[in-house]
Amino acid sequence: MIMLLALLSYDLPERIPSQSTQTVISLSEGVQKPYFRSNIYAMSKKFLLLILLACYCGSARSQVVYGDNAAAGHYLSTRGIRLYYETYGQGAPLLMLHINGGSINVFTNQIPYFAKNYRVIAVDTRAHGKSVDAGDSLTFEMMADDFNALLDSLHLDSCFVLGWSDGGISGLLLALRHPEKVKKLVVSGPNLWPDTTGLEPFIYHWLERMADSMRRLPPNPRTRNDLKIVELDLKEPHMTLEQLHAIRCPTLVMGGDHDAIPSYHLWQIFRNIPKSYLWLVPGSGHFVAVYKANYFNAVVGDFFRNPYVRIEGMGMLH
Repeated sequence: MIMLLALLSYDLPERIPSQSTQTVISLSEGVQKPYFRSNIYAMSKKFLLLILLACYCGSARSQVVYGDNAAAGHYLSTRGIRLYYETYGQGAPLLMLHINGGSINVFTNQIPYFAKNYRVIAVDTRAHGKSVDAGDSLTFEMMADDFNALLDSLHLDSCFVLGWSDGGISGLLLALRHPEKVKKLVVSGPNLWPDTTGLEPFIYHWLERMADSMRRLPPNPRTRNDLKIVELDLKEPHMTLEQLHAIRCPTLVMGGDHDAIPSYHLWQIFRNIPKSYLWLVPGSGHFVAVYKANYFNAVVGDFFRNPYVRIEGMGMLH
């Protein structure tokens, strides 16, 4: 659901002349934080200072810039766009779907970890990163069908899926619209509907103000695309709890205990998927994959490796 632009200030719409650039800031314990110059707005000095104070700023550990790696990059012409994706590693296929406003690069801490045992397929979703989409409309159903087309092009009958935020929403829809394609599903911080019960009220109203500010910018292809992806989170998705009953793959629903998605909403998603687990990470917000990366990777890896076990009856006392 929530845009990567939660790291940015929208009160000071200073334009960035170049296209989105990405690098990596090292954090402690070998964790790296994807650092973005958004293709929407520059960081205000205040927000940049806060982030720099919160992080240990060292040199990048990795020589690979995920999301801008020509050696691993590919394009698929499908459904009116050129969908960009990168592949790493060998093994069972694992599809990675990023957050709104982000790109493949948000999985800087996940790609090398999972590429040791999986064939990672990380995608720039429609209208994000290198997957340019000049169309006026954008829905999560369109994105889910894009991913299905990608899997078909790679001759993959099924895969593991890891989706964060909007990527989690698309993962849920992929499991609903193309159930045979998803072996196991991890969704971090998804929501089912766009209001103040599916998003924390502060975040929802903040997105409304951001969209209002963006509508006042001079119209051009970039500002129209920027507004399109912000409005996606204000207008979409539209799933029901009853629809989730049709998801048959084992699913791990997760998020921070202080996530932009209310914990109760994550619990609702978990309770309505037949084969599901719930993991709420203490002391964390929407960016579990960044700030709790080692913990995140270990739990997700364990879920992918082990069979789903339903805990019921006297098992609930174990």
